[in-house]
Amino acid sequence: MRIFRLHRSVWFALVVAPPVSAQPIEALWYSTPSEQSTQAFLVHASRISIVSPQVFGFDTVGGIHGSLDARVVTTARARGVKLVPLVMNPGFDQALMHRVLTVSSARTNAIHSLAELCRDQHLDGIQFDIENVHVSDRDAFTSFVRESVDSVHHAGCTLSAAVVPRTSDDPGPTSYHRWIYDNWRGVYDYKALADTLDFMSYMTYAQHTGGSPAGPVGGFPWIKACLDFVLSLGVPPQKISLGIPSYSDYWYPTWEWRNGPRMSGSDISFSKGESLLVQHGQKARWDDTQKAPFAMWENAGVFEHLWLEDARAFAAKRKLVSDYHLRGYSVWVLGLEDARVWR
Repeated sequence: MRIFRLHRSVWFALVVAPPVSAQPIEALWYSTPSEQSTQAFLVHASRISIVSPQVFGFDTVGGIHGSLDARVVTTARARGVKLVPLVMNPGFDQALMHRVLTVSSARTNAIHSLAELCRDQHLDGIQFDIENVHVSDRDAFTSFVRESVDSVHHAGCTLSAAVVPRTSDDPGPTSYHRWIYDNWRGVYDYKALADTLDFMSYMTYAQHTGGSPAGPVGGFPWIKACLDFVLSLGVPPQKISLGIPSYSDYWYPTWEWRNGPRMSGSDISFSKGESLLVQHGQKARWDDTQKAPFAMWENAGVFEHLWLEDARAFAAKRKLVSDYHLRGYSVWVLGLEDARVWR
């Protein structure tokens, strides 16, 4: 309150509201049951808003199986970190998820199981990590999410979903593009999901994978294109948590007796990527368009490729959260990051 004098004998009081502070950016980090991932959470919990362990999965009749590491639960509670584990179709099994979505008894059981999980584990929320669902199940998936939201909210938890991004509703020009659209990208009705979910973790990574040619984990122009598309559909920025990769990718030739010779790609830690550079006497170069460092080298005459996600790449993606006024970011995955991101 401030006191002002208008005249020698006249005073008035003006109540001045405190300045409105910006909504803090929400930092969600995924974890796995690996010791490396668990230890990364225990060390850095004070810098995390939400921890989402990937530990629960549906079965064919809609039951949910899995367990939380007691150390993660204890540390989350002690540090005020929200505990929002993932519930997934294990192995991203398409047939299993089709059954859960379309068989009435399995679907009903799954929705009830989500509420039971929330209550029994005293969770802050649940996040779906349901992937590799065929585009023909799009309406079934959307209605399943709506019914699940009602069930989980009544149990006192939030419900969010990690969703695979896309840049348009055009399946694409090649058989590869059409395959990835039909099986991974096309099932998500982003606007309908955003209208009912508490938020979506928009997984703008895996632009290139072990099943694609070498390229950035999540190139900057592609991430922006994915964001522009989802926002053009009317999804509020406050419902989007930007998916940021902490892992790097390495492509190398291999031979398997079933498939013969082929190029293979692996998700690796940043430290493993640095070790590869040292091993092959290389230095990574910064790609200012993709906002990520990369390297390639000959190994006995055959080229190998490495795209890294270092702290500089992380910062460039993190800045998009502020530029687009998003609710926060979701990082896959604890334990593989460049240690400098915690600065």
